[in-house]
Amino acid sequence: MPYSKRHKQDTRERILDSARRLFNSKGYSGVTIDEIMNEARLTHGGFYRHFSGKDELYVEAVRHFLCKKSPDPWQARQATGLEKPRARRMVDAYFSRDHFDDRECCCPLLGMAPGSSRSVKAAYREVAETAVRVFEANLKKPNARERSLALLALCVGGMVLARSVDDPQLADDFRLAAHKQALRTAGWSRGAKAPGEVA
Repeated sequence: MPYSKRHKQDTRERILDSARRLFNSKGYSGVTIDEIMNEARLTHGGFYRHFSGKDELYVEAVRHFLCKKSPDPWQARQATGLEKPRARRMVDAYFSRDHFDDRECCCPLLGMAPGSSRSVKAAYREVAETAVRVFEANLKKPNARERSLALLALCVGGMVLARSVDDPQLADDFRLAAHKQALRTAGWSRGAKAPGEVA
């Protein structure tokens, strides 16, 4: 007797949940289909009834992050401040410590960050600390350190998002908006145009 549509959908959801957790904690290249299916408590052979390969699974796992039936715990905790606009609650949840610490259910872009290699993390820390020191030395007080940290976050975040999408216009929008906000955050030029931005 063939499986019902509901059973197939539930199985697909289990695979997606397993994949999202593993991709986020180990990275795309650090995870095998066997690991994903074992984590989901399913047989390897069943995988290909739902996905053509690992690439398709990763794409669907990324989409699944935004289209879940129920929110992750870090999202649910921020839903209580209903007097705040929805966009503000989304930002608060995204920047929450709960989201940062949730290695398995976090935003897929965070899962792209370097894995557990101490030497890689040390190198990133060194680069980040150097950039923050340079920024801080060139920013006026008050709050030079806080603005330096925000400036680096805008630089890296804007470029990571720009590189992560396959739409050249959206990529430019991310890059140019991040640059514009970086200039404002630094206090260098409130109305300056970003490189490549039409006046």
